[in-house]
Amino acid sequence: MEFDLIARHFTRPTPGAVLGVGDDCALVAPTSGMQLAVSSDMLLEGRHFAPQDSPAGIGHKSLAVNLSDLAAMGASPRWATLAIALPADDDAWLKAFARGFFRMADAHGIELVGGDTTRGALTISITVIGELPPGEALRRDGARPGDDVWVSGVIGSAATALAYRQGRLFMEQIDAAKVLPALYLPTPRVALGIALRGVAASAIDISDGLLADLGHILERSAVGAVVDLAALPTLPVLQRYLHESVARDCILAGGDDYELCFTAPAARRDAVLEAAARADTPVTRVGRITADPGLQVVGADGHALAITRTGYDHFAA
Repeated sequence: MEFDLIARHFTRPTPGAVLGVGDDCALVAPTSGMQLAVSSDMLLEGRHFAPQDSPAGIGHKSLAVNLSDLAAMGASPRWATLAIALPADDDAWLKAFARGFFRMADAHGIELVGGDTTRGALTISITVIGELPPGEALRRDGARPGDDVWVSGVIGSAATALAYRQGRLFMEQIDAAKVLPALYLPTPRVALGIALRGVAASAIDISDGLLADLGHILERSAVGAVVDLAALPTLPVLQRYLHESVARDCILAGGDDYELCFTAPAARRDAVLEAAARADTPVTRVGRITADPGLQVVGADGHALAITRTGYDHFAA
């Protein structure tokens, strides 16, 4: 049954690999002179998605969040493996999941070359492999005092959608409809990551919340930062809910955005904007790197705001 399942839903031609699905291991040949970038992510039902969520959407998101890690390193996607535990052999669910997964894979030229299946609580684990020129990876340890802090796209939408879905934030239905797609169908910024090679000094994808993820850059780079709350890019609809503390929390610490947060020298602002234009992705300058350690968020009056939460805790109850 396991091999029939794989053959029905997850076996496709893999012209970019030496050997794809069907053997004990896949065989891949990196482009000559390139380095490999490898990342894994796991999604659990009840933790990262709900039982009632669309299987096609889950397929899309499960690969998108992995591709976002490649984007944060400036890597070009090449191959992926998929390990999935299933409560039952639900053919209709798997067909829809595979449709969403391969739609995202085809959009970014990534091939599924292997994986595993078993019976158990619904769990999806994906490993992605990309490549990039040596010395051009966008790492977390490159931020320097005086650098600008940038964010791609808009942030806070996915966390706001989750707060609405969980009943923690009341929104008009017409407003909720504008933020829900960010939760279910995130867009990995692969083209921007590639365009920022040689321009950005450091980068990370925003998966656990802007402050938490920027904090990882600060820790690895041994620097601090000041972030301007008013500069943070959000959908206009979110501005109508900023009187609610949960809405501001979603913007600063909500997570699930899968946008890029990156730093670059102030002298390279034009180069950043040119890279963003090539990637057809908006970017916004939201702060600056400081020599003094710590992370401050300042309001319109220039005073630091009290921050009680920085991001998602994977081991919280």
